[in-house]
Amino acid sequence: MADFHADSLPPELLATGISLKLQHYPEVLSPEVLTAEQADLWFEAHTENFCAIGGARLAALQQMAEHYPISLHGVGASLAGPEPLNPQHLQWVRALVQQIKPALISEHAVWSAFDQAYFADLLPMPRSELALQQLCSKVQQYQEAVARPILLENPTHYLRLKQQMPEPAFMTELCRRTGCGLLLDITNLYLSQNNCAEDARQYLDQIPPQLVGELHIAGYSADPVEGDALLIDSHDHPPNQAVLQLLDYALQRFGARPVLLEWDDQIPTLQELLRQRARVAKVLQPYQEVLHAAG
Repeated sequence: MADFHADSLPPELLATGISLKLQHYPEVLSPEVLTAEQADLWFEAHTENFCAIGGARLAALQQMAEHYPISLHGVGASLAGPEPLNPQHLQWVRALVQQIKPALISEHAVWSAFDQAYFADLLPMPRSELALQQLCSKVQQYQEAVARPILLENPTHYLRLKQQMPEPAFMTELCRRTGCGLLLDITNLYLSQNNCAEDARQYLDQIPPQLVGELHIAGYSADPVEGDALLIDSHDHPPNQAVLQLLDYALQRFGARPVLLEWDDQIPTLQELLRQRARVAKVLQPYQEVLHAAG
């Protein structure tokens, strides 16, 4: 299996995608709803929502995959957790990948399960050599199951803890040892900067461009008690101007990449989601033009 390199990204994916939501299926599967402005649209589907044998939901995703590029984004593997990967989960993911043939596959560099209990959050890990070794082993196991390199997403931080390794160095070494790539969540970096005084631009400056396969962007919320001192990765608002500016900085460094507008709560209509996608697409457009001029 070849290591991930950004040069291997499908050209049709170097555009702005949106989260795939159940309530939007009928419209998305009606071609007249989408205009020429959405000609380069792609969708991200949460892997665990489709790990089933048959059924209407999986059939709809298969139908969509015939018309749009699909990225599968896992949230349940708990790759950074202390326990072995769930073999049944890996079998489900492998079967889904074989059926859908997604353009990208990604997961999180976090833990979300312990002692057979699953938590409703994606929790950051200690960044030590031992933790890195354990994470690398599980990433390799996951990649062997899907027979291709995957992308790993950086977590959001709400507390500043003592760590043995800076996160950019940790993630870069993870890629070197396993051949995976990175999904950089720009909003996560912005929130970690606010919550823990972690410099988001300095983080981006330390990541080798060839490792970056996708960028995420989303809205966030202030904690109801702490207010703006603690920002929550809620995915329930449009991204604000500060997050869009950080996205632009990332694109200056890495060049055109697949950019996903995430939206997982208080989900708007498809037309409003596409309108917000257009805001993000305007940030990406100059970098697409540079790529096309060079090609």
